Amino acid sequence: MKEENLDREFRKLIEKYLDEEITPEEMVKLINYYESFQQSHDWVDRLGPEHIVKENMLRNILKSVDRDVPLRVPVYRKKFYRYAVAASVVLLLSLSFLFVNRFQNADKQVVVNQEIQAGKGKAVLTLESGEEVALIEGEEYLSEAVKSNGSELVYDRSKDDGGTPSYNYLTVPRGGEFYVELSDGTKVWLNSGSQLKYPVKFAEGEIRRVDLVYGEAYFDVSPSTEHGGAKFKVHTEGQVIEVLGTEFNLKAYPEESQIYTTLVEGSVVMQSSKNKADLVMVPGQQTVLNKETNDVRVVEVDTKQITSWKNGLFSFDDKSLKEIMVVLSRWYDVDVIFDDKSLESLRFKGQLNRDQSIEDILNVIKNTNFIDAYEIKDRKIILR
Repeated sequence: MKEENLDREFRKLIEKYLDEEITPEEMVKLINYYESFQQSHDWVDRLGPEHIVKENMLRNILKSVDRDVPLRVPVYRKKFYRYAVAASVVLLLSLSFLFVNRFQNADKQVVVNQEIQAGKGKAVLTLESGEEVALIEGEEYLSEAVKSNGSELVYDRSKDDGGTPSYNYLTVPRGGEFYVELSDGTKVWLNSGSQLKYPVKFAEGEIRRVDLVYGEAYFDVSPSTEHGGAKFKVHTEGQVIEVLGTEFNLKAYPEESQIYTTLVEGSVVMQSSKNKADLVMVPGQQTVLNKETNDVRVVEVDTKQITSWKNGLFSFDDKSLKEIMVVLSRWYDVDVIFDDKSLESLRFKGQLNRDQSIEDILNVIKNTNFIDAYEIKDRKIILR
């Protein structure tokens, strides 16, 4: 079904809900549409206390499913509140989704022998001397050139006084994320399983080079106009991104066969070892470099979906369960085993919060009825 048709049906089901005409089957459909669209809205104060309204609605939904009767709306019926309710209904649906599906699938098996925590701010800073400094959330680190509070690293912005540049490495393990502000003011967000190499100070007037050794990073580059016209270049395997001042996402994990460069704002020039001509990107474009053939293709993408990880979200747009579990394994620092290989090709669309427990996310996936059970043991997730 086309996206616009889905949108119309979604709105139609909301209208039926508000008119007290929705059936339990339609309510489940509406909830599943919500999981696909994953819209977010602020709570509307006119509806009354949020927790009371949500509890009443959830109780009403569960009773309706149990008795197989049409749903009755436990909020204001005055026309004045109609659109206020419409704005908040998607919030209520997200709360009820897990309960409704658990009610329908209570016989499915879940075995949890180990609690898995969501990722957090942590990294290892490797100094020019080879000394390694563990950066842990809540713990401070301070030196002449840099300071850290355990979740971010900020370098001194005084200019380089010449001489041989010294380099640092920032390594973010699985189950971690980190933010670093370089000495030129460039901001970099590093995702789980990433490593960045960069100079402690940039030489005045010379190309500002950093290397994404591996992993994923979001760059907000300080413009060249503030640095005597000096360009900013990001090197990674098989390609160079030349930047004047812009925002982009670069994904280059060693275990993946492709490198993804996504431009959010401004303009960048993508240079690969195979292409003789430079490729100038515009916002909304993504280049996909095949590491084996060095072939490059350009696609149009939703940049918000690509960069959602930086804002605390997992965003999956028609991704296979195998691709999804690769992302989750990095963030939760777990290994994933598919007992049933046919599950790998199942496809999903939606958003989830990165601060959720892995069990909450697995329950949402399990409650699609495609997965019979899962087990968490010894930092391994087994899907059956």
